Amino acid sequence: MATYQALLTLTILLLLNVPLVTPCNFPAIFNFGDSNSDTGGLSAAFGAAPPPNGETFFKRPAGRYSDGRLVIDFIANSLGLPYLNAYLDSIGTNFSHGANFATAGSTIRRENRTLFQSGYSPFSLDVQTWQFNQFISRSQYVYEKGGIYREILPTQDIFSKALYTFDIGQNDLTSGYFSNLTTMEVIGYMPDLMQRFTNLVKVIYDLGARNFWIHNTGPIGCLPYVLVRVPTVATKKDQIGCGKVFNEVAQLFNAKLKETVGQLRKELPSATLIYVDVYSVKYEMFKNPGKHGFENPLVSCCGHGGKYNYDVNAGCGATIRVNNTDILLGKSCPDPLKKVCWDGIHYTEAANRFIFEQIANGKFSDPPVPLNSACKSL
Repeated sequence: MATYQALLTLTILLLLNVPLVTPCNFPAIFNFGDSNSDTGGLSAAFGAAPPPNGETFFKRPAGRYSDGRLVIDFIANSLGLPYLNAYLDSIGTNFSHGANFATAGSTIRRENRTLFQSGYSPFSLDVQTWQFNQFISRSQYVYEKGGIYREILPTQDIFSKALYTFDIGQNDLTSGYFSNLTTMEVIGYMPDLMQRFTNLVKVIYDLGARNFWIHNTGPIGCLPYVLVRVPTVATKKDQIGCGKVFNEVAQLFNAKLKETVGQLRKELPSATLIYVDVYSVKYEMFKNPGKHGFENPLVSCCGHGGKYNYDVNAGCGATIRVNNTDILLGKSCPDPLKKVCWDGIHYTEAANRFIFEQIANGKFSDPPVPLNSACKSL
């Protein structure tokens, strides 16, 4: 019976044209990125993400800008690893299975403005790379002290066997628009973004990384915070109500990123670099929400007021003071499981689960390698 089932599974895989590659058994994940994969970095540095963030899964704020888990959480779980602790989090952390250097608001290139001025994180990708460098050297030094440190820090051999995940670039595009740059000016600095990304991937490679899983950026023109904050550009909509120009810029960024990853493969032949098209998966949720169990995808679940339930001055979790009492203004919707957008900027747990389920089998990867086999190139 077992042999028959194995043959049946093999036949199905062949019919679906799914690559037959063996799992890599990654012992750890090291993640770099922005709020799409931040599991507590910005909260540790600048104050916790407030409730109702985390309400669906964690039942409390958990450093994530979502009602629950992020794509990186589902990635870790699927590989049999615990959820990643943020590198910046000093309380109760265990880095034996990897570390997360992502912070909400992070960019590929430095903003050179404070978080309070711009809303963007000071922990740009180059800073995250420096942190990773320090993490390697300091963790190995402390590991040698023995005791509890050998339970909460990685061994040296883990760094070359781990999976290195990237999800960054969205903020580099929005920061230009929020700084009143034109579309052509935003497009104009894309080559610089690609060169910086290339240089930093090479730095991480030189530090021992060999297995890279790189997400492209999503359809920013479908997110309320972009549509509301740049109304002049947002006037040109596509057939489903997303900002057409914003999405065209995101797609151009993605095309350049795909080329960049392809060039990195040539320059780093000992590495496996997988480019993952999350844009297409995310856009599908906005285009055909009912098909996937969602409704009103352009309207935020958690927020306050307006066409998109998003107010730049009163976001998710925002409160007002009335008669010496704090009243929650940015409330969650009754059923986050039916929503795509959580707070006008980020995705719900339900959306993140859908994204993970679509990309995990390699269908949206170049080359078409499943997540658990991302240590091998076809």
